[in-house]
Amino acid sequence: MHLRDGLQTRVSVRQRYEHLVDSGAIERDPAQERIADRLDRLIDEISAKRLARKSSALGWLLARRRETRAPVKGLYIHGSVGRGKTMLMDLFFELVPARAKRRVHFNDFMADVQDRIQKHRQARKEGTVKEDDPIPPVARALAEQAWVLCFDEFTVTDIADAMILSRLFSALFDAGVVLVATSNVAPQDLYRDGLNRQLFLPFIGILERHADVVALDAERDYRLDRLNGTPVYVTPADAAADRALDAAWAAVARGRPEAAATITVKGRQVAVPRAAGDAARFSFSDLCAKPLGARDFLAIAGRFSTVFIDHVPVLGEAHRNEVKRFILLIDTLYDHHARLVVSAAAPPAALYAGGRGTDAFEFDRTVSRLMEMQSRDWLEAWAERHKPEAEAAPA
Repeated sequence: MHLRDGLQTRVSVRQRYEHLVDSGAIERDPAQERIADRLDRLIDEISAKRLARKSSALGWLLARRRETRAPVKGLYIHGSVGRGKTMLMDLFFELVPARAKRRVHFNDFMADVQDRIQKHRQARKEGTVKEDDPIPPVARALAEQAWVLCFDEFTVTDIADAMILSRLFSALFDAGVVLVATSNVAPQDLYRDGLNRQLFLPFIGILERHADVVALDAERDYRLDRLNGTPVYVTPADAAADRALDAAWAAVARGRPEAAATITVKGRQVAVPRAAGDAARFSFSDLCAKPLGARDFLAIAGRFSTVFIDHVPVLGEAHRNEVKRFILLIDTLYDHHARLVVSAAAPPAALYAGGRGTDAFEFDRTVSRLMEMQSRDWLEAWAERHKPEAEAAPA
């Protein structure tokens, strides 16, 4: 907060952005400035709605009438990787004056939704709830917990998610939920090559009616400016790479006992071939050639702060399942700020050799994230969060 004309006013996204520029943390970018201003306008609208949602009976009635007349439209920010979308959304989330707010990776959110749906169905079988349709009660519970939802990396690749999005978000928006999301693609490109995409298309219209769609066309991928050659990504995946990862693994393990482990996920066992303390080591096949999904990768990221992956191959059209799992895996490790050590057949930009469909769109983000996770900034931030393990960073 700061004072203006004797009155206390809130700090704005633009002011926080200007501070980052002045401190040298980021470079000024006109496209980012426009998004910051748009986020501030949204905060103003949310602030007005918040004032209307007073606890008194009259305030509640006025709030209901206002929501019916003029619901707050959220914001869907799309653009290429590394342009600052997540940074700006995080500033917004920090500053938006709503206690009931939630910032979450979209894959994590949908995993939560699917869990809630399953629990409702089980409760219906047991006779403890009466509603046959799980979507309305799940949407009500989500809206009660957070009426401002911020999604990082909005992307749809799972058919089970795609089939419920229209009904789920219709119910959320009807409950007054305000959405802010970032994505690499415009709404019209979501789930582009997905199975039964025609059943997904109504969701795009619902999204565009309830969120203004804006493009962030910054000039540079700012993540690439932070590359410094930290040797945590070794290519090609040959004998020399094996020796390099073995040396890094020994440094991370620091003499702690190494053993195979398992993680229980929804009653299933996910195998961890090598584990030592908070570090785990897998082959690419262990993680991406087996039928693992979002919950499995979330469990791995939640258990281990350092993940080794040996022998990532060049991926093409014949490896669509492996590509999707690898994209999801890197998204999950990135979102959980993991330290990643990899041997691969090619540099990140050459790992995908398929066409230019949805997989290519998604893999562009994976490339950028693999590169950022090699940077000194990333590794120093990891070390700050995991000080006991910091001295074990690969040299």
